[in-house]
Amino acid sequence: MAKILALRLVRLIATMLAVSFLTFIMVAFLPGDPVNAVLPITEERTPEIEAAVRAELNLDKPVITRYVMWLGDVLQGDLGKSFVTDQPVAETIKDRLPVTAQLAVMSIGLALLLAIPIGVLGAYKQGKAPDQISSAGVQVALAVPNFVLAVFLIRFFSIDIPIFPAGSWNRISDGIGPNLRNAFLPTCALALSQMAVFSRLLRSDMVNTLREDFVTSARAKGLSDRYILFRHALRPSSLSLVTIAGINIGALLGGTVIVEQIFSLPGLGRRLIAAIGVGDIMVIQGITVFIAFAYVVINTAVDLFYMVVDPRIRRG
Repeated sequence: MAKILALRLVRLIATMLAVSFLTFIMVAFLPGDPVNAVLPITEERTPEIEAAVRAELNLDKPVITRYVMWLGDVLQGDLGKSFVTDQPVAETIKDRLPVTAQLAVMSIGLALLLAIPIGVLGAYKQGKAPDQISSAGVQVALAVPNFVLAVFLIRFFSIDIPIFPAGSWNRISDGIGPNLRNAFLPTCALALSQMAVFSRLLRSDMVNTLREDFVTSARAKGLSDRYILFRHALRPSSLSLVTIAGINIGALLGGTVIVEQIFSLPGLGRRLIAAIGVGDIMVIQGITVFIAFAYVVINTAVDLFYMVVDPRIRRG
């Protein structure tokens, strides 16, 4: 077990170094001049002033040198400061991460809550009316983009029937009730397509599991179908579901951009888009690397969770 953990740790470090380097290089070659984020283009802007700003921001140094300097600061917990607001990037992430993380976790949770019974029912009633109806509904859910659903939800539940607010955000510290009311519509917008993927994946795996000998043996013992489905068949059918759910949590940390824009939520994705618009490279680098780090850590956690779900992996 210790050997497996050490191997995962080495792989995690190597992956993060590669991701941070590639991210830094790509950001460095984005179109536009980062100096424009600091200096407005006016008659008072001279080449001497530009050179001074470049030197202050280390933009006059080679990309590799800048990466090494930046990585050294990151290892000390310093992600730099915004060129525009002068706010530390770490503070920006700290302020906005709770919004994006809450949306990601809630949307995955809601998707699983809906997908598990739908997937189990589809496998149990394979080829019958309940399976066909759920399959048709899932296909529709897959075909609807989350931004289209977001606009519909705002129109129906915020304008036509003003039940849930849109365009505002209350943090959990302001009260659970107001926070959940703000989070409900964007969560639904993100969860629908996730639910469709999860349910189809679970149905496919459970169809195969229900054909296994141990399921036949359980039925021969007279166990109820519900007991067999949820106590015997669900766990071995959930490995792929756990994988995709874990991956999607990491992906949603950077994939809530459009929904955050539509609902005007103060999350990481919206801040990243704003930074790209003005060429604020320190914020772009910091948020992108943080999201990549979270993605890699979550995937590593999923790999370790495999050992709990299926002991055969641990023995292998």
